[in-house]
Amino acid sequence: MQIKSILPVVLAAAVSAQNSTGTMNLTSLISSNSNLTGLATLLKTYPDAVGGLANATNVTLFAPSNQALQAVESVLGSANGNTNGLVAALLSYHTLEGIYYASNISSTPQFPHTMLNNTMYSNVTGGQVVECRLEGSTAEIISGLKSIANVTQANLNFTGGVVHVIDSVLQIPGNFSSVAQNANLTALLGAVNATNLTSTLDGASDITIFAPSNDAFQNIASALGNITATQAAAVLEYHVINGTIAYSSSLANTTIKTLGGANLTITIENGTVFVNSARVVNPDILMAGGVMHIIDSVLNPANNATGNATESGAATAYSGASSGTAVPFTSGVPTPTTTIVDLVTSTTQVAASYSSVVAAGGSAASTAGAGGKSSSTGGAAMHTGAVGAAALFGGAAFFANV
Repeated sequence: MQIKSILPVVLAAAVSAQNSTGTMNLTSLISSNSNLTGLATLLKTYPDAVGGLANATNVTLFAPSNQALQAVESVLGSANGNTNGLVAALLSYHTLEGIYYASNISSTPQFPHTMLNNTMYSNVTGGQVVECRLEGSTAEIISGLKSIANVTQANLNFTGGVVHVIDSVLQIPGNFSSVAQNANLTALLGAVNATNLTSTLDGASDITIFAPSNDAFQNIASALGNITATQAAAVLEYHVINGTIAYSSSLANTTIKTLGGANLTITIENGTVFVNSARVVNPDILMAGGVMHIIDSVLNPANNATGNATESGAATAYSGASSGTAVPFTSGVPTPTTTIVDLVTSTTQVAASYSSVVAAGGSAASTAGAGGKSSSTGGAAMHTGAVGAAALFGGAAFFANV
């Protein structure tokens, strides 16, 4: 299997042209910055959660601004005695191992590891990641539910590394179930529940899921009407890569073995990424155990035909299948909360310059607006308002366990 290596944004040794090393330690730097007084107070209030961060070396901290922290005060205040654990997890997720400067972030996404390796929150070897990329002239840090934090003040050096001030708190990615529900992938979630694969995917580590949208399931409704649980499980396992997290920047023309043992073919053609004949339409939705890429059709273990970028519309791997009036497998599956799903922005600025990006649960995105982003009304959520407990800590499934 050929998956291109993921290079770090930049290492300290490669940035001699950047600002000279700061003379203050981390706590002194934070205390001296008027936009980080909220973070300074947080560190003083929960010293047990800070651990060795104050004396850490060779690290990068994404420091939420005062306004960003105000949005989560009520969440931390209602943690019922578990605040130290929650603060520790958040601080770990905001800290990268290695020194990374904002000026070296490009339009090609990078996925550096954070220091969050608590298995209650992350099953990613080396620590959960964030996505870093450049949108115009702004460095963006993308976390769970595709929440975007903008770097508003960059390259604040201290004796142990560098600090970047960001305008929102990063959201720890949830497990498969919470991500699928919030991304409006209710057909996929229902199918996984029906085949007793939920605990397997929720607890998995280092996986990649190619997740069909609701439209993809509805387009082949006739083929799913009489499918057995065993057959459905085989189909679902064909959508999972076990033991490899393939972020968009590491995808290449290759063949990959799936959880069920059969092979998938990844093809990049004219800026479009195909998984067999299915197009990747919404990449890099982070999960506790890896990453999810939304595809526009359901994969078929018995049909490994590849896609064609010149063809319009979603291909089908199920010959003779027809669409239905209802979305299969969604009976009894909770719908996403309006607060999250209605605030969705998908961007075409990703690795390999995918030709189109659409909502996770839907079939089409609107034209790009003034900000250069394509927006839609459903799919992988980007929470841009007040941060709720379930969203901030990866969904209710995690929050209930702490």
